[in-house]
Amino acid sequence: MPRRPRRNHSPAFKAKVALAAVGGEQTLAELAQQFDVHPNQIRQWSEAE
Repeated sequence: MPRRPRRNHSPAFKAKVALAAVGGEQTLAELAQQFDVHPNQIRQWSEAE
């Protein structure tokens, strides 16, 4: 199975995902599936904000 090419997310996308995580309406796993990113990545973005 080939690896997915490295993706660069815009600051606006990171902010949107981080704000959704801080809002607490969905779990990190649900957000990760919705935005197609890893839950640890969401955690990093939400801690940086």
